[in-house]
Amino acid sequence: MSQNLVDHVKQQLSAVEGQNEVLRAMISVNPEALVEAQAVQLLRDKGATLPLAGLTVSLKDNIDTAQWCTSMGSEFFRHHVPDTDAPVVQRLRRAGAVLMGKANLHEFAFGGTTQNPHHGLGRNPWDVDCIPGGSSGGSGSSVAAGMCDVSLGTDTGGSIRIPSALNGVAGLRPTQGRVPNTGCFPVSAAYDTIGPLARAVADVARTYEVIAGYDAGDDVCEDRPVDSWAHAYAKGVKGLRIGVPMEWCLAQLEPEVERLVREALQVFTGMQVEIVAIDLPGAAEAQGHLMPMVHADAAAVHALRLAEEPGTFGPDVLERLRQGQSVSSVQYANALRFKERWLRMLDATFKSVDVILTPTCPVTAPQRVNTSRMIETTRGISRFTYAWSLAGTPALSVPCGFASNGLPAAIQLIAPHWQEARILALGAHYQAHTAHHLKHPGREGTQAASVARSAA
Repeated sequence: MSQNLVDHVKQQLSAVEGQNEVLRAMISVNPEALVEAQAVQLLRDKGATLPLAGLTVSLKDNIDTAQWCTSMGSEFFRHHVPDTDAPVVQRLRRAGAVLMGKANLHEFAFGGTTQNPHHGLGRNPWDVDCIPGGSSGGSGSSVAAGMCDVSLGTDTGGSIRIPSALNGVAGLRPTQGRVPNTGCFPVSAAYDTIGPLARAVADVARTYEVIAGYDAGDDVCEDRPVDSWAHAYAKGVKGLRIGVPMEWCLAQLEPEVERLVREALQVFTGMQVEIVAIDLPGAAEAQGHLMPMVHADAAAVHALRLAEEPGTFGPDVLERLRQGQSVSSVQYANALRFKERWLRMLDATFKSVDVILTPTCPVTAPQRVNTSRMIETTRGISRFTYAWSLAGTPALSVPCGFASNGLPAAIQLIAPHWQEARILALGAHYQAHTAHHLKHPGREGTQAASVARSAA
């Protein structure tokens, strides 16, 4: 039997052992990872069709795993052990993926910094003095640091796309209702979704196609066919029209992020993709309308714990939940009316362009922050992600280069509902013309981690 997959898993387990003390990317490691790798390798050697055979996956620790602790990144659920795997986990296993561990996250997936007081302060493998983003911070850093090939994260207002951008990997927020959330602890059921992160868009796409599809246990999930990203890729992207809301998305950026985004636009032009400047009224206001709804929904989820055990929450999450308790019915209703107008605006826009492009984040990874600045930091780095969560459209973050500080930046590709294949194909073609995703923290990240460990 070939040992390729087994050796691959051993190498990644070594990466976890060598870096996780500093990065805090993983909350727990799968003790059966090598056994699973051997079993998958045997099936593959016998000719079994396993679409994810050879890929290793970490799971954000708010996704249920049978007989394996799922903590939600909290103190309250530190010893919670589900009886069954979430449907997405079942699908990964059937496809031949090897599960490596449970990834760290912002407590209850309710923040953008992953400065988790219960399971460790997440760090960025490109610079350990910076945050990995969130709430799927451990998902982003575990992929970037070579602890796994793919990670499943969750995204409510940007929690897949932000850590993808700040860690230099690709990440997909699928259309709302495309992937079942059954077995995943909610922030806001109307806006949560599970999605994959990986270095290569192709691996994001392969994993997405495995986990997508209807599940009767999820009230939001829809039964719709999943288009083949490979078919879309084979058709090519020549002639696609990318709309860029210049006034909104290229204003008030970190200068080097702006430079890298403009360079990405030049790459697309070289691919014979047409770049179209568009107006997108309402885009700048979308974040301010979705945030109160998400906060109110999260406060409702945690109402009993807030009343009876508020001391189990970290101070930053507790403050944000208290904000949710103060959201009025009038605010919520007004936000829903804005959403209706926003969806009509996007429908009209997608009649003239195939894809919308923005930066994923306006800055590279900020320095690690104390909990008192979490809400401010989260609001700043999510400026370009909330609009698409509000719309429920698919959005893909793709690395677009590195600033002079060595930190990655990213573009975000947005398509109409159910058109994931379009942006996955476009993102994969972009990666075929660039090499940003091939760069690793490598020795630099290891040295930075060693320095941090010595100083601790």
